[in-house]
Amino acid sequence: MSALTQGTFRSLNNFNYRIWAGGALVSNVGTWMQRTAQDWLVLTQLTHKNATAVGIVMALQFGPHLLLLPVTGFAADHLDRRKLLIATQAAMGALALGLGILTVSGLVQLWQVYLFAFLLGCVTAFDSPARQTFVSELVAETELSNAVALNSASFNAARMIGPAVAGLLIAGVGSGWVFLINAASFAAVIGALGMLRADQLHLRSRAPHTRGSLLQGFRYVWRRPDIKAVLLMLFLVGTFGLNFPIFISTMSVTVFHAGADRYGLLTAIMAVGSVAGALLSARRAQPRIAILLAGAAVFGFGCALAAFMPSYWLFGLVLILIGISAQTFNTTANSMVQLSTEPAMRGRVMAILLALALGGTAVGAPVVGWVADTFGPRWALGVGAAAGLAAAIVGIHYLARYRHLRVRIDAGRLRFSIDDSDPMNVLHRPGHTVSEQKIQ
Repeated sequence: MSALTQGTFRSLNNFNYRIWAGGALVSNVGTWMQRTAQDWLVLTQLTHKNATAVGIVMALQFGPHLLLLPVTGFAADHLDRRKLLIATQAAMGALALGLGILTVSGLVQLWQVYLFAFLLGCVTAFDSPARQTFVSELVAETELSNAVALNSASFNAARMIGPAVAGLLIAGVGSGWVFLINAASFAAVIGALGMLRADQLHLRSRAPHTRGSLLQGFRYVWRRPDIKAVLLMLFLVGTFGLNFPIFISTMSVTVFHAGADRYGLLTAIMAVGSVAGALLSARRAQPRIAILLAGAAVFGFGCALAAFMPSYWLFGLVLILIGISAQTFNTTANSMVQLSTEPAMRGRVMAILLALALGGTAVGAPVVGWVADTFGPRWALGVGAAAGLAAAIVGIHYLARYRHLRVRIDAGRLRFSIDDSDPMNVLHRPGHTVSEQKIQ
């Protein structure tokens, strides 16, 4: 029991969180199965290996996070998140069912996939900030960082299972049945939401209904240089770096000439790293900007290394490194923002975060797809590498300007010190502390 109460999995000691995590895992497996099948359907059946079309699907699926930002953050902060999630999960299941029926019947066309991707994006624009902030109602504030990291571990464990299963199913019975299975998987999370013990929820204060509530969210972020730095880093990596459906599918089909099963396996291999990164994040007591910076830098290095890999298996090996770094980066950013944001503002700030991290895909995915079509998949990975490097530079700038970053060489070791005072205290009044760390 000590592993539950004190270790990496301590949030699972909470009944509500256990129920939620179980239902979410089943649904997440189905979601990753659908994503894999959808990309394969577009790339190999509805087009002739057109990476730009895959990028357009991603843009339509994630663009609504930006378009609907004025209302999604408001909904997450003012509506009952549990009821909102039941509605969004049911709608996502219905969309998967509709696309599955069209595909199984042989009637599916590219424009229909575009339409379903856009509608799914509209629903997930409401679902994502509510789901992210709902975690804070399942556990006490002291366990929030651990719960967020375990959520990421669950999501990426599903990424490890879902694509591998989808690859086998696509090869055996076709993409349509994958969509139908995903539709059925939403029953698990809806059932979990219905089983939660309402009297054990950690309900936070709701923001008052006022005009300009979204503007209040932007003003709040603008006054927080720490959150601004995290959001800019997320925008860079999310827009130009986290385009794995394009990177992996085009490398699989164009460079390594692999089938659906080996494409699914590559996605699952990267998820091994993602799960490892999430579990490592869950072990940490608090997220730190230095960890975020390291995650961005290693991600950029991993993408550059992957671009030069000559064989399928070496490419898959580097994907593990990319998975660890990407998940460390994402989980740390999510935890930092949630823990440092006032509860009444959390929904709006998380909506802004998700709009930048996911909505930026509407800009980045078509660009990365065009680069893959025009110059080749290896150059597309180069774009991801540049994004990671740029995000790391943003992190270094923040540390130097607001956290008094100092770097020196001492006894052959690289040492750095940063200000550990409250990040809201950007002027760093007297009384702050400084931590010193070293790099071997």
